Amino acid sequence: MDTASSLLEIVDLTLTFGGVKALQGVSFTVQTDTITSVIGPNGAGKTSVFNTISGFYRPSAGSIRFAGRVLDSLPPPKRAALGLARSFQNIALFRGMTVLDNIKLGRHCHLKTGPLQALFYTPAARREENELRREIEERIIDFLEIDHIRHAPVSALSYGLQKRVELARALAMKPKLLLLDEPVAGMNREETEDMARFILEVRREWGVTVLMVEHDMGMVMDLSDHVVVLNFGQVIAEGTPAEVQGNPEVIKAYLGSGNIEALRARFQQAAQAGKHARREAAA
Repeated sequence: MDTASSLLEIVDLTLTFGGVKALQGVSFTVQTDTITSVIGPNGAGKTSVFNTISGFYRPSAGSIRFAGRVLDSLPPPKRAALGLARSFQNIALFRGMTVLDNIKLGRHCHLKTGPLQALFYTPAARREENELRREIEERIIDFLEIDHIRHAPVSALSYGLQKRVELARALAMKPKLLLLDEPVAGMNREETEDMARFILEVRREWGVTVLMVEHDMGMVMDLSDHVVVLNFGQVIAEGTPAEVQGNPEVIKAYLGSGNIEALRARFQQAAQAGKHARREAAA
């Protein structure tokens, strides 16, 4: 396991609910300045890994190290302050608030203004809010192309735009590592292409490392530098997209004892279709 340039190290992670083991000895690393995807059939433990990294679940055994620091006893807000940000499989926005207000909430873990200063809106509180708003409007909102909806209530937005707002809120947290839980689930082709472009640019232009759970195999194979495959709470394979899509254990996990060549072809077709669609979008 190469840890020299690792931003995140997961070591022998085990998570138990009653007598059910959701994760069993899961180990992998996420290298700095990469896009790593975690894939697997439904119920494989992908979201459990995310929830454990984020601090929502406490593992029964194992360790998580982020940027050289052990996270095991840290609550979620402290992890966020260190540079861990995430989106959710089911959209977790405040639907009655505007897009801008939802995004501003992402910076809460970094604010220096105390409750009394905020309550009385002191000059220090005013300065910090103006700086925050300027950064969000000039950088994040512009980057994600949502200036036209910044004052709209989230409840009035399409599903794809809500997903984009959730990404904006995560970016407002100033992440070193961005955890994306099914970022294109439920999106149409155009929305998926846009989100794929944003994820690539977050890594390239913003220098943010990405860890992603996703079922869209074309997107996973096209965007990822490294892929980790889970099944029944265990890592059954990892490597480059090309290595993983040809791994017999991976194919068996997705298809059982069916036609292995058929699934291998399906993986390859999905990857080629994703590449073709993104080339068309970039043209």
